[in-house]
Amino acid sequence: MHDYFGEDVAARYDESSAGEFDPVVIDPTVDFLQTLAGDGAALELGIGTGRIALPLAARGVPVSGIELSEAMTAQLRRKPGSGDIPVAIGDFATTRVDGTFRLVYLVFNTIGNLTTQDQQVACFGNAAAHLEPGGTFVVEVGVPRLQWLPPGETVIPFHVSDDRIGFDEYDVANQGLISHHLEITPDGRAIRGSIPFRYAWPAEYDLMARLAGMRLQERYSGWRREPYTSTSHKHVSVWRNDT
Repeated sequence: MHDYFGEDVAARYDESSAGEFDPVVIDPTVDFLQTLAGDGAALELGIGTGRIALPLAARGVPVSGIELSEAMTAQLRRKPGSGDIPVAIGDFATTRVDGTFRLVYLVFNTIGNLTTQDQQVACFGNAAAHLEPGGTFVVEVGVPRLQWLPPGETVIPFHVSDDRIGFDEYDVANQGLISHHLEITPDGRAIRGSIPFRYAWPAEYDLMARLAGMRLQERYSGWRREPYTSTSHKHVSVWRNDT
């Protein structure tokens, strides 16, 4: 797994993803995860700068994390409360930490950073290995937007504003896409970045879960438990560890 979140990206990550740090986004996410964690512990795969882990820990849930990027972890460590969150540096598809957890979770499309099916299958296996019996694994990820592709085209814009342009370039034959970003900084610099992803339909994730000894418990189109439908842009899926 390649680290696309080096020092330059990590330094501006919170600012460039400011919309995801809005309480309107954070609060329902943390409410959802806290309910599943109950009085148990939680493990975040791809903990990043602590967008979700810190407010979840502030509610009394013991949180641990796995993170590939040392630069993102360094940003996390600059924030109040981060000292109570153990973080293992490594690939979250294979890195193990001590103990078992009531909840393992992976948010904001991060599962797609694993760009092969084998890596994603390994991630589900790793999540299950960290779960206590009856614990749950939660993934938030976008639904492939193939129905929006014009005939013969491979590119779909997902963000256009005065200071940022984003578009996804699909490789339908290989279930892949490259997410391209062009950001104009306050000082007028143009910063371009491209990150590859592997997309999968919910049914494929369900099969990965079954291979790991988990079964689908519930699926929504958002953290407020909105119904998942054929027009949903993302899904929040919960699989239960049956072992």
